[in-house]
Amino acid sequence: MNREMTSSFLLMTFAICKLIIAVGLNVGPSELLHIGAIDVDGHFTVHPSALASVSSDFGMLRSPEEPLAVLHPSSAEDVARLVRTAYGSATAFPVSARGHGHSINGQAAAGRNGVVVEMNHGVTGTPESLVRPDEMYVDVWGGELWVDVLKKTLEYGLAPKSWTDYLYLTVGGTLSNAGISGQAFHHGPQISNVLELDVVTGKGEVMRCSEEENTRLFHGVLGGLGQFGIITRARISLEPAPQRVRWIRVLYSSFKVFTEDQEYLISMHGQLKFDYVEGFVIVDEGLVNNWRSSFFSPRNPVKISSVSSNGSVLYCLEITKNYHDSDSETVDQEVEILMKKLNFIPTSVFTTDLQYVDFLDRVHKAELKLRSKNLWEVPHPWLNLFVPKSRISDFDKGVFKGILGNKTSGPILIYPMNKDKWDERSSAVTPDEEVFYLVALLRSALTDGEETQKLEYLKDQNRRILEFCEQAKINVKQYLPHHATQEEWEAHFGDKWDRFRRLKAEFDPRHILATGQRIFQNPSLSLFPPLSSSASW
Repeated sequence: MNREMTSSFLLMTFAICKLIIAVGLNVGPSELLHIGAIDVDGHFTVHPSALASVSSDFGMLRSPEEPLAVLHPSSAEDVARLVRTAYGSATAFPVSARGHGHSINGQAAAGRNGVVVEMNHGVTGTPESLVRPDEMYVDVWGGELWVDVLKKTLEYGLAPKSWTDYLYLTVGGTLSNAGISGQAFHHGPQISNVLELDVVTGKGEVMRCSEEENTRLFHGVLGGLGQFGIITRARISLEPAPQRVRWIRVLYSSFKVFTEDQEYLISMHGQLKFDYVEGFVIVDEGLVNNWRSSFFSPRNPVKISSVSSNGSVLYCLEITKNYHDSDSETVDQEVEILMKKLNFIPTSVFTTDLQYVDFLDRVHKAELKLRSKNLWEVPHPWLNLFVPKSRISDFDKGVFKGILGNKTSGPILIYPMNKDKWDERSSAVTPDEEVFYLVALLRSALTDGEETQKLEYLKDQNRRILEFCEQAKINVKQYLPHHATQEEWEAHFGDKWDRFRRLKAEFDPRHILATGQRIFQNPSLSLFPPLSSSASW
């Protein structure tokens, strides 16, 4: 054994001894070592750089906490072997799957005595994506990035139907939440476009599930926040991919007119419709030309003063029409017909045409710019809410025109979705109305910025927004939820709570999986400090 292997062996042995002392394993070290290779480049590692890389997330709202070890699986069986070891131990230790680390509040953390499963594709030769153009689906590894799924399917002229705005997220990660973007009004969220899953349950069983097989697990895992199993394979429905996109933005000064137009657009489901409907709120001029709104600049910058004389809040409708190069003439006519029905400010139309892949990957280009300025790896106290249509006007008055003031420290997305495009059998939670809005406050905190850009200020603003909704009896539901108490989680799931709890008892009875979500607390693990109301944000 060479020096590097000897060092790795000693590190692994130390970690296993620590695990045995900490959680009382009743299995021998050889069973843990059997999970993968013992060198630092192997499947199961305790190398300091590997532990550090999974100790924090995109939100950067919690102090980094290194796990005991990291598993880089090469197959579903690797994941299952680890989970079976945890499940069979005298005192179960937590196992958390981590994708691209884009969680906000440490949801993928395993705690200091847990093991993180690094699901990212390509680390140790995980299964390649398999496209079946004859049956219009693709099978993908749970740790595959959506941008790579797109590249693979485009080789066949196909693409998934529903997206997220940011493509550098893993398939298993978004399917554990919902996966939403401007296509959701028509195609539903990403979880509505899944045909089949392979899942490693909290007992270490690899189970195939679909509408026909293990149906309860199938629907429970979709939107299930990782509580019932780790997604190792997903079969995603495909459609013919367009070649180009007509990307349009228009401005509104009236919130009522803005939402009426958005709701009209999502009611259209025939061939003559826009393919993507989103929007965002502008409460200060700086936001118009920032990274999320870079569409307007530098070639065609827009000034709020040119469309509003009193500095009030503006609203931007963002819509697209997909087409092929051969349809370039007819797309003009279709867009003209659709635009005639809308009541935007006439002088505020901004249009561009681009490749389909460039539109879908638009946020990544902005990410690269922010990284070059050291503005990406900063705290992100994001707040994502589903707001019922009947109360969106009250939310506008209380939040957009009230709590936020005239500074936002980041983009505010707002767009409606149709509830009938969401499968109620999934674990995802939405308001009990046929139409509801996503309101996403995607803020970044700066240590050397203005007071309104600092983390504590933004966290307090999030708290005030949630308090306003509660006092005004606006029944919002958090997307990418984070709650402080068991009671809050029960209220979040509402009528789905009993089913959710029963599925947990059946498929993860020892509460091994996704403990960072803090939904089910296992006192024997003692991984995290007690939750309190002040821990919400």
